[in-house]
Amino acid sequence: MDHAAPGRLGASRPSRLAIGVLALLVTVAIAVVAHQSSSSSATSYGEVPRGGHHGPVSAADGVVPDGTTVFDDQVPAVARLDPGLLAALQRAATDAARDGVELEVNSGWRSPEYQDQLLREAVSKYGSAAEAARWVATPTTSAHVSGDAVDLGPTEATAWLSRFGAAYGLCQVYDDEPWHYELRPDAVDHGCPRRYADPTHDPRMR
Repeated sequence: MDHAAPGRLGASRPSRLAIGVLALLVTVAIAVVAHQSSSSSATSYGEVPRGGHHGPVSAADGVVPDGTTVFDDQVPAVARLDPGLLAALQRAATDAARDGVELEVNSGWRSPEYQDQLLREAVSKYGSAAEAARWVATPTTSAHVSGDAVDLGPTEATAWLSRFGAAYGLCQVYDDEPWHYELRPDAVDHGCPRRYADPTHDPRMR
């Protein structure tokens, strides 16, 4: 009877260690492919689009220094508002000052990058894109990015505008945001239109 040379039989079969390493490599490869596939898929409702801006936002993006008023047109957040909106705000502020009320700008025009940052922060704060949408619009739908909206304060200012704003075409748009005002020229003659409960009910946000 012939006998195999010593060690020949063991060499002809893969070792358990080699099989284990091979299985691990296959698992890693599958995981990498799956991750790449999911990353390249279309953004779902629950995801937030990421902008290309990676640095901190600044006044150039619309960040407002404390104490900014509607007359501080050297501040980009004010200077880049729609001219009609800014003119209405300045007329209202002039008259409000006679009543001892100052209109301060908490937020005006914003860059898409700034809006994107605010949206991501809102998703983190509220736990989902759906809930965040009640407070912060996307960069493509935001009236702030287009320069058509302004957030005002303090409370005395928004209270004054709730009484007299329509005379200047300045209207509160959302029930949950008494500080958010936009220009509605027809309001001068017909009063402000009915407000939306929040941005998710505004057809412009869809």
